[in-house]
Amino acid sequence: MDWLNYHHLLYFWTVAREHSVSKAAVSLHVAQPTVSAQLRALERSLGQKLFDRQGRHLVLTAEGEKVFRYAEEIFSLGRELLQSVKGEPQHSPRRFRVGVSDALPKLTTYRLLEPALAMQPSFRLHVRIDKIERLLGELAVHAIDLVVADAPMMPSLRVRAYSHLLGETTVSIFGTADLARSVRRGFPKSLHGAPMLLQTTNTAVRQSLDQWFDVHQIEPMVVGEVEDMAMLQTLGEHGLGLFAAPTVVRREVCRRYKVAWVGEVERVRERFYGISVERRITHPAVRLIADQAKRRLFS
Repeated sequence: MDWLNYHHLLYFWTVAREHSVSKAAVSLHVAQPTVSAQLRALERSLGQKLFDRQGRHLVLTAEGEKVFRYAEEIFSLGRELLQSVKGEPQHSPRRFRVGVSDALPKLTTYRLLEPALAMQPSFRLHVRIDKIERLLGELAVHAIDLVVADAPMMPSLRVRAYSHLLGETTVSIFGTADLARSVRRGFPKSLHGAPMLLQTTNTAVRQSLDQWFDVHQIEPMVVGEVEDMAMLQTLGEHGLGLFAAPTVVRREVCRRYKVAWVGEVERVRERFYGISVERRITHPAVRLIADQAKRRLFS
């Protein structure tokens, strides 16, 4: 079995925080060559390059970012362990680590997570936005507590986790005032030939929209396909095309992006799932999120 050298990890963690070997050496009270040697040893043991050099600074690689997140958790837990054993009060709030699928609309995701921010005793929220496959991998090793996604667990993934439906909402079509005015009369047939910004085909809402377009024999003029919902809405704000967003945050979308509501697509539903390693939710923050989503957000 391979074992991680935590001494090497400490040196890496310090360099990552200081962005410099020399500053890390001062902080650790050792010579610079010692720090450099420890970094090389860690990279050899992991088989990954952890830093790139940009000018006078060291910048984490993608693998380095991953290792740094784990190091943060490891040393934070170490501090908590010492405080607990010594009977000292723990002033830092508990961590609540959430992975959010990059395909999800950010406004709705914020509304979902909002109840956890107001909890007492408080939680320190850590949010990681990434591809769902990578997030589920981190969930499997307990690096995060909850994954929020637009679809339940895929049976093909060998991850022991459980999907909890948090709620669902219809979607609505939005656009700048001029675009909305041009298609509001005769909606939804008026969308035929209209400029449209859509999410990429790997998202659940895009697949549902495509089916709805086919049923109604509507062929919009697709001017862009964007995976990230925040970017898509920003493009819509600048008049590049109409776009779909959850009806449940209709007011926030109109206010934040200065767009107008066109109409509701009642047959297209966007679902939000919380995926956790618990079959029955016991984590207090996850339980509150699920309860408030059903009682208030998606009621």
